[in-house]
Amino acid sequence: MTALKFIKMHGLGNDFVILDGRGTPLELNAAQTQAIADRRRGIGCDQLILLEEAAGDADLKMRIRNADGGEVEACGNAARCVGQLMLDEKGADQVKIETLGGELIAHRAAAGITVDMGPAYLEWQDIPLVSEMDTLALNMHVGPLSNPVAVGMGNPHAVFFVADAEAIDLATVGPPLENHALYPNRTNVEAAQIISRNHIRLRVWERGVGETEACGSGACAALVAAARRDLTDRKANVDVNGGTLEIEWRDDNHVLLTGPTEMSFTGTWMLS
Repeated sequence: MTALKFIKMHGLGNDFVILDGRGTPLELNAAQTQAIADRRRGIGCDQLILLEEAAGDADLKMRIRNADGGEVEACGNAARCVGQLMLDEKGADQVKIETLGGELIAHRAAAGITVDMGPAYLEWQDIPLVSEMDTLALNMHVGPLSNPVAVGMGNPHAVFFVADAEAIDLATVGPPLENHALYPNRTNVEAAQIISRNHIRLRVWERGVGETEACGSGACAALVAAARRDLTDRKANVDVNGGTLEIEWRDDNHVLLTGPTEMSFTGTWMLS
């Protein structure tokens, strides 16, 4: 067995087990990831985060494994947590994080940590979808959810607008929408309720995880989708289950995600 030191962090309840493989590279298979993520028999987390040496000029590389063991491209709240760790470690004003979904920039803000999530992807092939279609109104529906906006934030999203986010049974409609045929790599699913031009209530079914307390990339996608339909301005507070995230879609198409991060605990996991 191998002893792995870990850090447990969360961003508004979206929780992560972080392993530092910069000195000793780590390769965990799906079963090992699932064991760590198990909330009864493991440490428990939405995502497992592996830190590695960056290939380019970034400060480090962040790899993301969902609780089901699958590797994904982006996670905004994980980037904020890793950004917090790296800003503290380096004593820097900002850090650059390499991910499969692109490079992210993190810096401190009054409300916690801000991550520049990069550009919002609005074209079907960049999200990606299976074929050319109007990303502002997909022919996609399950139960009460229909007509979503497709957005790519380094990972895919389907944003549905609803009158009452609390009334949506995400546990029922989430799985078939996550695995919908329009999304070749599966998708994250958002149920967004517009409160005002600068306020959204959001619930998220995360691909490979289920409903989470917070989803940073989902909050970004929801704001972009709402602004595209002229339901909100390009800057808004997004209330997720665990609290509030601040989102801004800048004129240069980059999306800024701001919110708090917290250290939960550290420990050692015996990997078999």
